[in-house]
Amino acid sequence: MPAMSITERWFGARRRQAASDHHPADHEHRAVQTGSLRAAVFGVSDGLVSNAALILGVAGADVDAGVVRTAGMAGLVAGACSMAAGEWISMRAQRDLLARELAIERDAIRRRPAQERRELERIYESRGIPRETAREVAEAVMADEDLAVETHAREEIGIDPGELGNPVGAAAASFLAFAVGAVLPLIPWLMTSGGVATLASLLIAAVAAGAVGTAVAVLSDSPRLPSAARHVAVAAAATLVTYAVGNLFGSSG
Repeated sequence: MPAMSITERWFGARRRQAASDHHPADHEHRAVQTGSLRAAVFGVSDGLVSNAALILGVAGADVDAGVVRTAGMAGLVAGACSMAAGEWISMRAQRDLLARELAIERDAIRRRPAQERRELERIYESRGIPRETAREVAEAVMADEDLAVETHAREEIGIDPGELGNPVGAAAASFLAFAVGAVLPLIPWLMTSGGVATLASLLIAAVAAGAVGTAVAVLSDSPRLPSAARHVAVAAAATLVTYAVGNLFGSSG
């Protein structure tokens, strides 16, 4: 982990002092700004709902169990690959854009250091740092090019050069999360068929959706029952609609 910059230490000290003035010693906050949890929950939920809807939609057409299994496996693989590809493309594009911004900032620091130093001074002053202190901090930051680039990136464009994201890791995580969700409603069809498998898929989807909703509620310290009920309702609506459509077209056929 990179060492904290001068500005991080200065503002960190101010925040700690403010926290000690307004919160008890045991007051804690969770790290909620990372997108990893959101991506995992979204991936599992998406895999669960989309594949349950696909499986039950095909099952509603009253086709052979082998067709349902094939559709479920195809939905799992296609959905997981699509999620992984989309995550890789978006993360790679984000990295390229942020890398370009960092290159522009580094070039500006090299060509006009005095102007960049004054920008930092104004930023610090606008945040309540006394003018002389702001000047001292800005001069110390600008004395190290890498630290200057990092600080300008944080203060001006709101990015952390050390956390631009890992496209391969994000793609793999999305693939696995979607696959975990998608395989659950498929399990009954790997062991049985017909109405029993259909009902089991629906029940598994409902229980899994409730578990996802409960997990989100626990992590966000929000009421568990409404969150679980919301996830179950969404999953149930999607699966029942596709089952009805499959049944309609299957009967028509």
